[in-house]
Amino acid sequence: MKTGRLLSFVVVLQGLILLGQWTGGPRISTAGAQVADPGAQRIAMTEELRKTNQKLDRLISLLESGKLQVTAIMPDSKDGGAR
Repeated sequence: MKTGRLLSFVVVLQGLILLGQWTGGPRISTAGAQVADPGAQRIAMTEELRKTNQKLDRLISLLESGKLQVTAIMPDSKDGGAR
């Protein structure tokens, strides 16, 4: 009795698998991977480096001109001004 039930259960499962394969089963979407463009990445990195160099050149020219003035303010309280 147990063997007959098990056999019928296996036959039903195989029928479901066959039906799924015949109808195409669930549609799985393919992964759309984007291909990295190393040339564009290098161009963007080069542009950022140029901008950084321009900013550093302006900072160096300000420091070399002697027009920079630094003022130090001492806090009133002993804990560094935190209240």
